[in-house]
Amino acid sequence: MSARAAARAIDALRRGWPVAIGDGAAVLSLLAIETADPARLASFDPEARAPVLLSAGRAATLKLANQREAATPDAPVMVDRAPWLDLAVATALADPQLDLATPMKGPFAAIPVIAPDLAAAALQLARIAGILPAFFVRTDAADNEVSITPTDIAAHEDAARLTIAARARLPVEGAEATEIVAFRTPEMPGEHVALLIGAPDGRPPLVRLHSECLTGDVLGSLKCDCGPQLRAAIREIERSGWGILLYLRQEGRGIGLINKLRAYALQDQGFDTVDANTRLGFAIDARDFAVAARMLTLLGQCEIRLLTNNPAKVAGLEAAGVRVIERVPHHLPPNPHNERYLATKRDRTGHQL
Repeated sequence: MSARAAARAIDALRRGWPVAIGDGAAVLSLLAIETADPARLASFDPEARAPVLLSAGRAATLKLANQREAATPDAPVMVDRAPWLDLAVATALADPQLDLATPMKGPFAAIPVIAPDLAAAALQLARIAGILPAFFVRTDAADNEVSITPTDIAAHEDAARLTIAARARLPVEGAEATEIVAFRTPEMPGEHVALLIGAPDGRPPLVRLHSECLTGDVLGSLKCDCGPQLRAAIREIERSGWGILLYLRQEGRGIGLINKLRAYALQDQGFDTVDANTRLGFAIDARDFAVAARMLTLLGQCEIRLLTNNPAKVAGLEAAGVRVIERVPHHLPPNPHNERYLATKRDRTGHQL
């Protein structure tokens, strides 16, 4: 089991290099459609026979998945390689942002999924790499390809490998008596952060899980409520006497910044935040709250009060061994730009606003 192997595979995919994923019984060789070019595709598949691996969420928009498959948007679907299915067509096939520009696609034919477990792991790897979950696929591996197993991918996302890397005093706006603690694993490209606000007083801390949102936290986006939630949470924890804000590097509900911006583009076409994520081929929420539980455990806090409107956060923490003794609502007023976003969270993802 090697998280380092998964890190190498992620780097290869983002550079447009092929990757092989195998389990001892079967192997799939993958070329990411987003980062490929015609020359690399010709080298990877000189006979132009490699089928395309997509997610069920994307395939459903192309009428290639039935309702049962589409219910799991990050499940694998394979598309037969037609003679005219070149890289340009595959790119339009993979990216729903291009649907208005290229509305006439196909006809495409779904085929039985080769090595379903490996195909599902490949889509998971695409999400971790922050690229579109779409590949050309062969059923053999070249000698020079980066080779991994599904176990390697699981090791890369194993929250138990997270450790404290550094800590320091950090007065912040709204809470001057604050310490910052950074967490990482050896392969992780970004560090998770905790703000310890105030001093422990024997009570369970008030805790907020805040997922990174560059557009909201830093740039002041009005499309979401992330920036105001972050600042309000710091003030609320400070007022409570003591607590912890966990800043989780899980942008876009775990799909990464680039894919989040793709989801924004789909929202501009009329889709809500849930449908935008699933049309891209990702789960509605791909975040891993076991990471937050590991951070709290390393900080010595196994019983907390949680500042959230999201019952999934409560369930995720408790499943990972952190007891939530109270859910504290976190209410903020909407603005004209995020009213639909907040309504979607309430109506489709169970937020108790």
